[in-house]
Amino acid sequence: MGAQSSKDRLSKADVDFLTMNTRYDEDTILDLYKGFISDCPLGKLSPTAFMKIYSRCFPAGNASEFCDHVFRTFDSDKNGFIDFKEFLLAIDVTSSGSPEEKLNWAFSMKDVDGNGW
Repeated sequence: MGAQSSKDRLSKADVDFLTMNTRYDEDTILDLYKGFISDCPLGKLSPTAFMKIYSRCFPAGNASEFCDHVFRTFDSDKNGFIDFKEFLLAIDVTSSGSPEEKLNWAFSMKDVDGNGW
């Protein structure tokens, strides 16, 4: 995930990367990281944990297939977990991105095999 000797802190390189690649400032990034680590003490979010969190936010309906697509899209390195950098990059695009960025993200969510079609 890029934390130094402890999951309590992000490395300077990670903070700089996120500051340059999101619309968040350093203080906001550090605050969001504290919340992420509070919910995910190991610094990574599993598909099961993601489903639980999503289901609490949207209790009506079956979230399984949707969560699979969203998780796959957030997990940009395809290691089976969402780390803080992946999480924040995805949240930035989905909440503050331009219409084109949001459309690209939505398309990648539905592009299950990653072939671009």
